[in-house]
Amino acid sequence: MATYLMLLNWTDQGIKNVKDSPKRLDGVKKLAKDMGGEMKGFYMTLGAHDLVLIVDLPNDDKLASFCLKLGSFGNVRSTTLRAYSEEDYRRIISGLN
Repeated sequence: MATYLMLLNWTDQGIKNVKDSPKRLDGVKKLAKDMGGEMKGFYMTLGAHDLVLIVDLPNDDKLASFCLKLGSFGNVRSTTLRAYSEEDYRRIISGLN
């Protein structure tokens, strides 16, 4: 399972209907589960991004589908980062010559 950090910003539509966002968040959790993954964390943030999701999905193809589906709802725009755990980081670094 791969971990991804998603930095989200509300669109005009998303902020206009912000009171519905908790219900939309429940739908995002279900979407991740339906794709064989899990939403591991959620934060509303201040600064350059409005929201952060931490999502585990089986692979990059599932992530791409997840991002496209999420974007098609029209409420957020995303920037996605592949995240490596400390264990993965140490394994990767130890393989350097």
